[in-house]
Amino acid sequence: MAMYSRLPGSVALITLQNPPVNALSAAVRQGIVDTVQRALKDPKVTSVVICGQNGKFCGGADIREFAGPMLGPPLVPMIHAIEAVDKPVAAAIEGVALGGGLELALGCHYRIAHSKALLGLPEVTLGLLPGAGGSQRLPRLIGLTAALDLITTGRHISAAEALKLGILDQVTDNNVVDQAVEFVRRVAGQPLDSRRLSTLPCPCPPDVDSLLDKAMVKGMEKERDLLTTLFNSGQARALQYAFFSQRVVGKWSLPSGASWDNSAARTISKAAVIGLGTMGRGIVVALALTGISVVAVETQEKQLAEASQAVPAMLQREAGRRSLATPPGVISFSSNLQDVSEVELVIEAVFEDMSLKLQVFRHLTSVCRPGTLLCSNTSGLDIDQLAAVTQSPGLVVGMHFFAPAHVMKLLEVVYGPRSSPEAVATAMQLGKRMGKVSVAVGNCPGFVGNRMLKPYLEQANFLLEEGATPQQVDEALEEFGFPMGVFRMSDLSGLDVGWRIRKEAGLTGPGVESTRTRQGRRYSPLPDQVCEAGRLGQKTGRGWYQYDGPGGRVARSDPWVHIFLEAYRAEHGLVARSIAPEEILERCLYALINEGFNILQDAMAAGPEDIDAIYVFGYGWPRHHGGPMFHAGQVGLGRILERLQHHHHNHPDVPHLKPSTLLRRLVAVGSPPVQTWREFINKERVHSQL
Repeated sequence: MAMYSRLPGSVALITLQNPPVNALSAAVRQGIVDTVQRALKDPKVTSVVICGQNGKFCGGADIREFAGPMLGPPLVPMIHAIEAVDKPVAAAIEGVALGGGLELALGCHYRIAHSKALLGLPEVTLGLLPGAGGSQRLPRLIGLTAALDLITTGRHISAAEALKLGILDQVTDNNVVDQAVEFVRRVAGQPLDSRRLSTLPCPCPPDVDSLLDKAMVKGMEKERDLLTTLFNSGQARALQYAFFSQRVVGKWSLPSGASWDNSAARTISKAAVIGLGTMGRGIVVALALTGISVVAVETQEKQLAEASQAVPAMLQREAGRRSLATPPGVISFSSNLQDVSEVELVIEAVFEDMSLKLQVFRHLTSVCRPGTLLCSNTSGLDIDQLAAVTQSPGLVVGMHFFAPAHVMKLLEVVYGPRSSPEAVATAMQLGKRMGKVSVAVGNCPGFVGNRMLKPYLEQANFLLEEGATPQQVDEALEEFGFPMGVFRMSDLSGLDVGWRIRKEAGLTGPGVESTRTRQGRRYSPLPDQVCEAGRLGQKTGRGWYQYDGPGGRVARSDPWVHIFLEAYRAEHGLVARSIAPEEILERCLYALINEGFNILQDAMAAGPEDIDAIYVFGYGWPRHHGGPMFHAGQVGLGRILERLQHHHHNHPDVPHLKPSTLLRRLVAVGSPPVQTWREFINKERVHSQL
């Protein structure tokens, strides 16, 4: 915020208020914009002083805002507007004027500082550059040599040095605000053109070439030092690992030994998509963008009419955004399944209901010509069960897209015991043509991504029972690097999706007793009860958070949820406790990682790189942490094992916290690097078969 007051003598005083250092948050920037406009419009005001409360001018930008979209007025136009004001504006600098704080002061016409103040542009120490005019105004004020020194070193300078360099107009041991007020009273009415730094020419010394050569040498030395540091950083190793993981997963293999280098993928030129809901529409667009002709089938007339309007518009937008090597494929719409008889590959994308999908596959096997590949966009249903109702089960695979299908990079290609290498190779190659990171995974409930997501979601719900709030859980996960926490993500996806799955599994619904133990293990009915209250997430404007209305995007804390959680705990005799962010991360992430080890042990993924690619490209795992399995190696497998044992001891009724046998074995052999796990697992598998 920024407080406005008018002092005697026609001086407006604007005080920045954002402890501890009055960082330039969205609220502060908005306050500056508003108060400067107020001073401009007030005819009794002839000059302006900007200061900070509690003895500090401004410590710069609010670093917490760097991770998300920038809200509020942008900093650069705000400073430009201050510089353009036709009334003298002085910065009264106490404490610090660093980074954006100094850039704000450089936008003012005059700068008066206390003798103990520190000034500087430390952005380079954060891996950044002055981004609000500092690199342009400072050289125009003090010359290239001095400005280059301050910008490239990021060092803090005293008020005395700043005065000597010419950054400050006055330094005082007295009250700096009083001195600044007196100063602007004296200069009121004087021309300001020479005080607008961005309009001044940059003074070039006669030896400018030599100066820049020296700066380059210094910069090269700094670059070398920084690069050495980065090479040895965990983030650099994670990003490099994520890059190479994308290559590794393309060299897929099946438990039978069949792999990418001995399987001939078919080249698909004509495909069909069955079901034109949100996912089906995206798949149609993704296929058409590769030049494949698509038959888009929807038996519901209303849905078909909507899709026939929406899909071409989606295709046109996406084609305009990309530079396509070939024209988009032709899309034909139909309500008749018979129209897919001549295609080479079918992707079923109907509602996630096994009986409905079985009905579609039975119909397809009687309609399609022999040799047609049949694929299901299921997110976790049994591919073998679908294959069993077809005439050629070897030509059935899963193609699990992620919404929106024409945008998201991940594709899980799901194989069963009867899936042929040809079918898997064709689906993998088709995914590559669509620009996807295709990962071959085994057939099990939830496959890889959603199977690991289940314990992650479970732990989040259990933490609410024990005393956490949705905001606390989400903040811990977002601080780790996820674009959104588990409860914001659930609201976005729709809480009814998981609710329907739990109903089908017999975990909730009519006739199911509302206890905290279901099917022999701990269960949290919290998400079921939220759905029963009609709170399905963003689509209804209420979920774990409240929104402006149905379809709203901005999540806000909802008092209803807090009252609901308190009543739930009271009903079940639970006493809320304080839960630290460290426990939230351990419970959620280590449970997810533990399931990853189980997946590797069960041969549902060929190696840790496959799991990590799935989570980086499909589930928002922060790339600078490499992926869940890479992160486990960075934390230390022994540490992961010890914390899982600790939490399983405290919660013995939660099987997902019981450490994986594979994790135990890896720790027993000295916690080898993640890049060697695949070889270790394969040797273990061969040994067990002897």
